[in-house]
Amino acid sequence: MIKRLTDELIFPDYSEANPDGILAYGGDLSVERLKLAYRKGIFPWYNPGEPILWWFPDPRFVLYPEELKVSKSMTKILRENIFEITENHAFEEVISNCQKIFRPGQCGTWITNEMKAAYLELHRIGIAKSVEVWQNDELVGGFYGIEQKRVFCGESMFAKVSNASKAGFICFVRKYQKRYELIDCQVYTPHLESLGAGEITAEEFLRYLSE
Repeated sequence: MIKRLTDELIFPDYSEANPDGILAYGGDLSVERLKLAYRKGIFPWYNPGEPILWWFPDPRFVLYPEELKVSKSMTKILRENIFEITENHAFEEVISNCQKIFRPGQCGTWITNEMKAAYLELHRIGIAKSVEVWQNDELVGGFYGIEQKRVFCGESMFAKVSNASKAGFICFVRKYQKRYELIDCQVYTPHLESLGAGEITAEEFLRYLSE
């Protein structure tokens, strides 16, 4: 049975997650609870009008920076400087675009206004960061996530033009390949698999968080 969280800042052990990866429900999105969750490899993900759901997928979908794959076409795009990449210049714009962007196969968004406010606060205190991708001074792509020691926990990305988010992600991984030992992609996507991401066990993932 999935456990309901109380006001106490505590999570069940990751091994108690159900086969889908849901570990618990309820609680809140306070800074302290979110900080504790990410230290344990747990993240919130739920639909508007539902209780907060807390997830710990096993296996975990991750990218080792040294295993990043860059196609010849993307190498050409990056070489031609089609995009300008910045960091933490427009966090609110990035998360707002992630909230509104249409995603095939999804009905609506999982980034509620409550979640948006919580991550804006995490950004304000220096835990959440954004990467912005610009073209002709217009924000055309980007992503945001949480820094957790030597792991970067990716949360969501968006692109308004082809290859925008991919370009930002590649530049980010290359820039921080000595800083981050692991990029947490959470759950499988073909997009990130094409860039070199793959699955590891929960135990292996947690070792990176504890180092």
